[in-house]
Amino acid sequence: MNQSSAAAFDYVVIGAGSAGCALAARLSEDPSLRVCLVEAGGSGRSLLIDTPVLLALTVPRAIHNWAFQTVPQPGLGGRRGYQPRGKALGGSSAINAMIYTRGHPRDYDDWAAAGNRGWAWSDLLPLFKLGEHNERGADEYHGTGGPLNVADLRSPHPASLAFVEAGVQAGHPRNRDFNGPNQEGVGLYQVTQRNGRRWSAARAYLDPAAARANLTVLSGAHALRLTFDGKACTGVETSRGILRAARETIVCAGAFGSPQLLLLSGIGPREELAPRGIALRHELPGGGGNLQDHPDYVFGYQSDAPGLLGLTPRGVLNLAKGYAAFRREGSGLLSSNIAEAGGFMKSRADLERPDLQLHFTIGLISDHGRDWTPRYGFSCHVCVLRPRSRGSVGLASADPRAAPRIDPAFLTHPEDAGDLVRGVKMTLEILGQRALDACRGANVFGEPDKSDDELLALVRRRADTIYHPVGTCRMGTDEMAVVDAELRVRGIEQLRVADASIMPTLIGGNTNAPAMMIGEKAADLIRARG
Repeated sequence: MNQSSAAAFDYVVIGAGSAGCALAARLSEDPSLRVCLVEAGGSGRSLLIDTPVLLALTVPRAIHNWAFQTVPQPGLGGRRGYQPRGKALGGSSAINAMIYTRGHPRDYDDWAAAGNRGWAWSDLLPLFKLGEHNERGADEYHGTGGPLNVADLRSPHPASLAFVEAGVQAGHPRNRDFNGPNQEGVGLYQVTQRNGRRWSAARAYLDPAAARANLTVLSGAHALRLTFDGKACTGVETSRGILRAARETIVCAGAFGSPQLLLLSGIGPREELAPRGIALRHELPGGGGNLQDHPDYVFGYQSDAPGLLGLTPRGVLNLAKGYAAFRREGSGLLSSNIAEAGGFMKSRADLERPDLQLHFTIGLISDHGRDWTPRYGFSCHVCVLRPRSRGSVGLASADPRAAPRIDPAFLTHPEDAGDLVRGVKMTLEILGQRALDACRGANVFGEPDKSDDELLALVRRRADTIYHPVGTCRMGTDEMAVVDAELRVRGIEQLRVADASIMPTLIGGNTNAPAMMIGEKAADLIRARG
């Protein structure tokens, strides 16, 4: 890119995460439009990103990762939580576990019922299918020919298969497709991979668009603040110069970055701006509020089953042995997304849809992988899908390069804690089934035979995020909404937000595919208005 101090485009998209990549690529399909995509992170060209199993290195550390911390969490015994976020083209799709789930259809119908016209499941399923190339083929629920490759795991570990059998033995239905007619049940996840390699939003959307002369992708450019002419947004000031947007600026910086950039630009709650010395441009009392995330608890079991991940000489040797097969065929341990299997369960029989999700991992994981021990084993996560707790994102500093203040308010609502304890007990029932007898060793964290009160205390000592923050630039019709149903920032012209921050409520599943869908939806909305 020409690094002039005031480069001009029709559209400037800020943030090359899952939504931003999809949006910028779709807008640039019109050769008459000049589109610029701005990313603070790097190019994302790295063996650590392309090799699925190496997320075990990027998630726990500040490698292609912002590695944020939360403020102390009263619901977690005063601990600070950990919030990894991707720092590269592709955003968090460059470091995530590549799980392809969309949530439950009723989640989106709830959005529409709250006044967000055009966001019902029937409106959005075509967009999911448009973006998808599912290697199983097209049907009522899936598409082919789209940029996002969705595949079955090349080499699922026997322990993952045993977990699925254990779930069936515990009375849960076997589910081959969590994005099909029914979400409930246990099974292997489909993954965003191609030929056994990570297929991030950047691979899916930006690589095919790389040759377009009308698309400029600017990495290593930190957005500092939006620029304005009165109430109209004219672009963004970045660490590499000012970018002008003749038509619109679209913020796609994620559930943490999008509200932070709005606040730095004087848009948000008055009480958040004044202490930081930031002049109020437009008051939006809901800016940065409504933060929701899936609170998650992780079990750990030692195991002597061969081929599991482990921080030992044998574990390193296993990875080295698998490198040739991975290079040749995209198979073996290096193609694993680690969280290979899982499921969706109802904590109570009277629920209309699952409220718990499981992720079974082929390594003994503690503290997001930051506490690796020289032991082999497996883990299983259980999270609450629709928490009632609401947190916030704010400014820790007026410095645009400083991390935002993140407060998920985990387990501050008593029903969330109760739901998670029920989830712990249901997961223990699965993990105790005979299908896992051959590979299940000692329980590491001591959940069996504890009372509900003891389990609650353990949950508060060990629970944290499963990496699905949303909601901080909420879409809606009331005074606390930040954007309307067309994703336009209320009270500001030529400015939209399009990423997981616009979700009014959490969806029941992993948020990567829904974020890409939001990018697709934003492109449709912008094109419809010319």
